[in-house]
Amino acid sequence: MATAKPTWQPNEEHGPVTTRSPLPDTVFAFPKQRKEPLTDAEHVRNAVARFDQVIDVSDADRALAFANIEKAASYYDVDLSETDWHQLGVHPQPRRGESARKGAETRTRTGEAEEAARKGAATRERLGIAEKAAKKAADTRRRERQQKEDREAL
Repeated sequence: MATAKPTWQPNEEHGPVTTRSPLPDTVFAFPKQRKEPLTDAEHVRNAVARFDQVIDVSDADRALAFANIEKAASYYDVDLSETDWHQLGVHPQPRRGESARKGAETRTRTGEAEEAARKGAATRERLGIAEKAAKKAADTRRRERQQKEDREAL
């Protein structure tokens, strides 16, 4: 199997990492999906730890991601004991959905979910995006309701 040619390049600009962030695709382990930013040593170690949690990517994407991780690890002087992406795993956690559901139930039961929602609302208000977020949420609810009605009509 041929080794993928890394596309990673260092980027010293820091800030929030989102799908709309100003970071170039070349900063990510999975550049097409903009997953696992490799902006410093901590992020490189995190990308290694979470490698098998990235879902819906091909083997070629994983090979490229590993090549990018290797290049970034070398740049940031991170010791990488793995020599092949297969050593990092290929499959996401089999019970990931179940674990997420249980976590959400626990957060709801303990009141953490409500507190997080309040903090999120305050942040959106502070940033002036509360109205846009509310419109997006209403659109999502409307679309989900329509999809449910369409399924029931079949």
